[in-house]
Amino acid sequence: MKESRNDVIFSVVNKLAIFLLTLVIIYPLFFIIIASISDPYQVSLGNVLFFPKGFTLEAYRNVFEEKDIWIGYRNSLVYLLAGTSYNLLLTIPAAYVLSKKNLPLRDAISWFFFITMYFGGGLVPTYILMRDLKLLNTPWVLIVGMGVSCYNLIVTRQFFSSSIPDELYEAGKIDGANDYVMFARIALPLSKPIIAIMALYYGIGHWNSYYNALIYVQKNEFFPLQLVLRNILILNQTANSAIEYSSAMEGEALLEAARRTYMANAMKYALIFISSAPMLIAYPFVQRFFVKGVMIGSVKG
Repeated sequence: MKESRNDVIFSVVNKLAIFLLTLVIIYPLFFIIIASISDPYQVSLGNVLFFPKGFTLEAYRNVFEEKDIWIGYRNSLVYLLAGTSYNLLLTIPAAYVLSKKNLPLRDAISWFFFITMYFGGGLVPTYILMRDLKLLNTPWVLIVGMGVSCYNLIVTRQFFSSSIPDELYEAGKIDGANDYVMFARIALPLSKPIIAIMALYYGIGHWNSYYNALIYVQKNEFFPLQLVLRNILILNQTANSAIEYSSAMEGEALLEAARRTYMANAMKYALIFISSAPMLIAYPFVQRFFVKGVMIGSVKG
């Protein structure tokens, strides 16, 4: 079917808009990569825009020499794996149970979860709860402190309700399967798309989280990578301010301080890329599941 002139114009404008939007989204990450491998002085002068200048890996070498960064990286991986597993262990069974229309008090139990979307206890009661549970200054506060996301629970429940036919459960009952067997042998094998999506959602939440660690953890050995990154950024800003307002430094001392500041900025870009790499690597493996995930509940009847 031949497209009309208006359709062709719309298609061209739409593709151009999508292309420009893609550039806007990709460029910040691209700039971080080229800035991390460029001469820090050239980056500070603003000469690095589209191509690296003065190629060097000194920033990465300095990053890998920092003990706190390795500790933070290890902690974040532990929180990611343990926390995501804990979240899935709670979310998937709860969503499966709530998807059953014959569940007694189903609406009341659902509202027990949904009300948390609108009302929260606040920071002080939550801090007191973590203190009374003896979780402060322990890794467990960053693992079990975040159990179930109500939004993720709703999406997962909708998946079970709309994507798995009731006839499969009826066939399982005829064969003598109980609810536990049907969940393990029917629901879970057919739920790989939603499990992958929820694992990505929870995993990103754990990997990017730093506020909970800032509030509940004071020991450096338990800091996640994002909190280590935050501390480095604050130190860089403090160092920059000290050099700008310092009048005591002269000659080589001032040049050395400036060089360290430039290198600290380069390390910042390197560390941002290193901290983003795991999620960038994981996303392509679960991206195909999003196609099915966005269609959840779209077809009725």
